[in-house]
Amino acid sequence: MMGRTIVIVIAVLLVPLSLFSQRFQKFPRQIPAGNYSGLCAIGNDCYAVVNDKSDGDGFYVMRMKMDTVRGRITDAELLGFRSSGLANRDAEGICYCPSSNTLFIAGERDNEVYEYDMDGRRTGRRLAMPEMFRKANANYGLESLTYDRGRHLFFTTTEHPLDGDSLLRIQSFTDDLLPARQYFYRPDARMAKVRLWGVSELCALRDGRLLVVERQVRIPKLKLGAQCIVRIYAVNPGDSANLEKTLVREIKTRLTLTRRKFANIEGLTEPLPGLLLMVADSQDQYKGVLRDWFLLMKE
Repeated sequence: MMGRTIVIVIAVLLVPLSLFSQRFQKFPRQIPAGNYSGLCAIGNDCYAVVNDKSDGDGFYVMRMKMDTVRGRITDAELLGFRSSGLANRDAEGICYCPSSNTLFIAGERDNEVYEYDMDGRRTGRRLAMPEMFRKANANYGLESLTYDRGRHLFFTTTEHPLDGDSLLRIQSFTDDLLPARQYFYRPDARMAKVRLWGVSELCALRDGRLLVVERQVRIPKLKLGAQCIVRIYAVNPGDSANLEKTLVREIKTRLTLTRRKFANIEGLTEPLPGLLLMVADSQDQYKGVLRDWFLLMKE
């Protein structure tokens, strides 16, 4: 029942979990060093990928192929950067809306979500963002974005709770870009000596669940021993405004003298039902030590 399907970075519906190595992969010759912070499938084996420190406002397009039996990316190709011609605004999340054949990008610097055509130009439309989100701290503002094709809803949230809140507010928007339901999510307690923490991504699954990516990063002064703990939770947006979360995956990576698989996961998408693709932010391959990791995982 297993077949070969070449999909952008991942693909396979019925391959047993044992055939997936679940190993991090990097493509230093094909994919340049970056600060990759979000990605989404756009068809024809391609992804739109945002870089929060790119030279301008816009997105990269990457094409990847995969051996779906072994669960490995076999080839990666950068097709270029599609620019709006405007200044970078700390792009953190990106999603594709099939009905309009456009992309939406969340910027943390201005806490706005703008619409872009497939050439990278802004269309002039944006999500009608409630004022409370626009006023979020620019360092802990809009960090995530996803589109639920079944519900026809966008979802976004901030990295940290808004000032005065103890819970995160996950805001939904309808296809007409107007605010819809607001949900409340309780993040994990912050661990001791954590430098970076919060929600880095949302991902709407085809089965109706919403994944929430929480990460906590410890970085000692000498950098060695740095640790990133990523927990992926599932919630079910529905009648109740208070979301109950269930742990789906926990991923721990460390930086040591012999291992450099420290991965600050910032982007997550579901290429096919039951499959998760993640990308890590390497901070432009910091000091030649960090890597732009991609991770394929069966849910």
